[in-house]
Amino acid sequence: AGTVSDHISAFWDVLPTLAELAGAPVPDGLDGISFVPTLLGHPEQQKQHEYLYWEFHERGGKQAVRKGRWKGVRLNVRRDPDGPIELYDLQTDPREEHNVAAAHPQIVQELKRIMREARTESPVFRFGRKSKR
Repeated sequence: AGTVSDHISAFWDVLPTLAELAGAPVPDGLDGISFVPTLLGHPEQQKQHEYLYWEFHERGGKQAVRKGRWKGVRLNVRRDPDGPIELYDLQTDPREEHNVAAAHPQIVQELKRIMREARTESPVFRFGRKSKR
């Protein structure tokens, strides 16, 4: 009680966390990382994600990557799967109001690489092409 954490996690971290708390085995092959060490007050034992990747297929499609203090966002992916990436420094701009991509091209390239490598093609959710339904 009375503690604050800035641990960064995502929805897919909930299953391994609850499994660990319940004493159940954590299934192999999950992207999630248990945040039980943080909950128990041991942040020094907490494993971290190298990055977090999201895709959203509604409203033209979006991709996002969070890596450390940086967040890259690509909008309208359905129309242009290789469109520009907006870059936000979450340390100085947590509300994501100032696109700093032009000032940090090397970070933009790294996040672009992650977006390309983390993505798994789907016959249902297809960026840049009509979905098969």
